[in-house]
Amino acid sequence: MTRITAFFFAALLAGSFALSAPARALTEQQELIEKATITIEKLAGRDDIKDHIKKYLREARGVFIIPSLIKGAFIIGGEGGTGVLMAKGGGNQWSYPAFYTMGAASFGLQAGGQVSETMLIIMTAKGLTSVLENKVKLGGELSAAVGPYGVGVEGSTTTAVGADIISYSIGQGAFLGGSVEGAVIERRDALNYEYYNDTTATPDAILLDGKFANPQADRLRQVIGNVSEK
Repeated sequence: MTRITAFFFAALLAGSFALSAPARALTEQQELIEKATITIEKLAGRDDIKDHIKKYLREARGVFIIPSLIKGAFIIGGEGGTGVLMAKGGGNQWSYPAFYTMGAASFGLQAGGQVSETMLIIMTAKGLTSVLENKVKLGGELSAAVGPYGVGVEGSTTTAVGADIISYSIGQGAFLGGSVEGAVIERRDALNYEYYNDTTATPDAILLDGKFANPQADRLRQVIGNVSEK
């Protein structure tokens, strides 16, 4: 066998191993970030709500995106999901993400289930500061409103005036607009430490101080930056 032929077969063998080897699994954090990017693109692309979302994001202090908010109920109801929190700084620059979870429980005669993609647009400094704390309840410490929808930015904005947080949700292709009153937002320290490989990666250090970065989240930052451009 000539040297060239041996090289050819070696390259072919290496390629076959590469094709047969399983793809490297995404971490939980990176999967959340990629799904959050898709959620933003979906919401910002809907004709019935895109003008409102762009308007509020231009004025926002931060945003919390939950790619999969699961709500289930049979007598006792509950909902929950993990997502990414980002803060907006000067020049329409969005921070790298921090990981948070949101959950709620309710009691009463109810049944059914629902999975939605949810975005909480944080409109006030009070709202961002409160969410950055370890735990905050919507409708308690913070006022939350369901985002308006319909044709045009000025169509129906009164329900959101003065709210700390404005929520938008879609599920199975439809705009849901469900309330998030009573939900609790809490940070996921372990996910933050692991994603930035540093136990000092607190939400304040990530979102406000800009001490941590992960290039795998650059596309998420770019997409939301494009949506919130003036």
